[in-house]
Amino acid sequence: MSGTPPGTLSSAHVPDQDDSNDLHFTQVTGDEGGSAETKDKTHDKEYDWEHDPVNPRNWPPSKKWITITLVSLYTFVTPLASSIMAPGLPDVAIKFGITDPTVTALTLSIFLVSFAIGPLFAAPLSEVYGRVWVLHLGNLFFLVFNLGCALSPNTVSFIVFRFLAGLAGSAPISCGGGVVSDLFAEHERASAMALFSIGPLIGPAIGPVMGGFIAESVGIQYVFYIVVAISGVAAILGFPLLRETYAPVIRLRLDNMAPDPEKTTAGHPALPAPYVDKWSYLWTNLKRPAILLTRSFVCFILSFYMALMYGIYYLMFATFPGLFSTVYHFSVGIGGLTYLGIGFGFLAATLFGARVSDKIYSHLAAKNGGKGKPEMRVPALIFGSFFVPVGLFWYGWSAQAATHFMMPIIGTAIFGFGLMTTFLPIQLYLVDTFTYAASAIAAASTLRSILGFAFPLFGQQMFAALGYGGGNSLLAGLAIIIGIPFPVWIYFAGEGIRAKSSLAR
Repeated sequence: MSGTPPGTLSSAHVPDQDDSNDLHFTQVTGDEGGSAETKDKTHDKEYDWEHDPVNPRNWPPSKKWITITLVSLYTFVTPLASSIMAPGLPDVAIKFGITDPTVTALTLSIFLVSFAIGPLFAAPLSEVYGRVWVLHLGNLFFLVFNLGCALSPNTVSFIVFRFLAGLAGSAPISCGGGVVSDLFAEHERASAMALFSIGPLIGPAIGPVMGGFIAESVGIQYVFYIVVAISGVAAILGFPLLRETYAPVIRLRLDNMAPDPEKTTAGHPALPAPYVDKWSYLWTNLKRPAILLTRSFVCFILSFYMALMYGIYYLMFATFPGLFSTVYHFSVGIGGLTYLGIGFGFLAATLFGARVSDKIYSHLAAKNGGKGKPEMRVPALIFGSFFVPVGLFWYGWSAQAATHFMMPIIGTAIFGFGLMTTFLPIQLYLVDTFTYAASAIAAASTLRSILGFAFPLFGQQMFAALGYGGGNSLLAGLAIIIGIPFPVWIYFAGEGIRAKSSLAR
């Protein structure tokens, strides 16, 4: 322990989030005098972390909910920033003299490249240094880099600052789910996870609504000043109120405060694990998502389907301004309102899709003697996957025919419903299936952010060649090929595949 900085976890084994709060330790104490045998028999006492008030799961409810609310605020800002500039893309092109539509789309989607990379570093760092400082520093750097976006003098500097903002902004996305797990037991997490999920859910939907009117009225740079202001408010509230929630780091810090390094302080023992170089631990975590993607076809195909939908989602963000300004002659501000269709689909999926998923799973588990299996998540995935191509066909051909502006917006709402309805069972299947659930989710998040970056780069060229109807039909065909037969195959063959895999539970 002498070479470990206070608050740094460099254990070769770090408990999973779900069990990090449930470890029990035995502490041996003794009085002066008496034999060692007497001390061992009469003064042994069981140390129960579950009932220690220092354990975050034993915090008062008010403290827990304040923490979750602040983390949700941190998590709201970054998805907001990813899409808030979408309606103002033409203004960005004019400001920096950009004539290539691919470069214009790059100014939006470059954020997602670093957003894909960031979780691979932020999540392991949160298990070495704790959640709180990763959240604080991520938010502060995010603030600085968005200020750089507002003040950028040219295209190159703007793209660089957007990249760095995405890197810093991935921190709350990486740590937020862990904070929920740290604070609440499995049967208590539903409401907390719902509150945490509000940010990522509404951020991308309301960002363009705000951005359109701001860019039109006071200029595109003020879009980033708004993001800076929200990040500043989050920092002002977060620094005095957020406390560390990751149990292994809390116990290690308490142990490091002991005056005698051979003893623990106030009955709080150190982690019972060998200590190794923290860089080895980080490397182990960094390479695990790549192992899951390359060695598990189930993880890859589900992650790829999620990434395909996410890429289409951001392709819509990049092409909406051109469609609604050219075909429907909307102003920049009014054009931002068109993103509400996707937001409505997200909210409907949250209220309805999650309930359908739970009912299907419960029904199948009851037929299996009350025992659930990961494959019981798949029927809900198949149900949601039908809405994705329907929404794309509706959106593309109504835009191609220049029908009433509400028709393509309805199509985007159907697509948004399908997207969120499929995301939930995919993530639940990955968590249920793989021993290292966090790494499986990180692998899926990385792949989807990469496609979210790539799709807008070729969108304008594809729609110019095929039209909105043909282009969206192509995307709908991919969604059908990937999103329907493979989940059906996983439903029937998944259990056998899991039994043969060393990566699965």
